[in-house]
Parts: sequence; C-alpha cells; structure tokens
Amino acid sequence: MRREHKSSLLWGLIGGLSFLVLIQAYHIFTGEFVGIAVMGGVAVVVFAVSVVSAHLLRPRIRRRANERT
Repeated sequence: MRREHKSSLLWGLIGGLSFLVLIQAYHIFTGEFVGIAVMGGVAVVVFAVSVVSAHLLRPRIRRRANERT
C-alpha cells in the first residue's frame, strides 16, 4: 500500500473515531441515545468523507507548505 493511501485511511479513521467520541459525549451529557445504526452509519460516512478529503487536499497542503519555506 502506498504511503499516501495509508495516510488518508488513517485520517479517515481519526475522523470516524472522533465522531464516535463526540456522539458518546452527547449521550452522556444529554441522556438521549441516538441509536447504534445511526451512529455506525454516520461514522462510516464521516470516515469516507475524511479519507476522500485528505486524499484530495494533500497536494494543495504540500504545495502551500513548500511555498512558505
């Protein structure tokens, strides 16, 4: 697996797990349970969006970092 793909997948994992942490905090503070299916579905969507956006934005971020140095 190429390094860029692995990095994008890891960013997706971070996004999905961050969503799950936030929804758990919502459940703890409000006492309202959203539902396992909804949480899992939205976590998968957040994972996919994070992977795609990390993959597409990588060249732009790298280019801007090189311009500043």
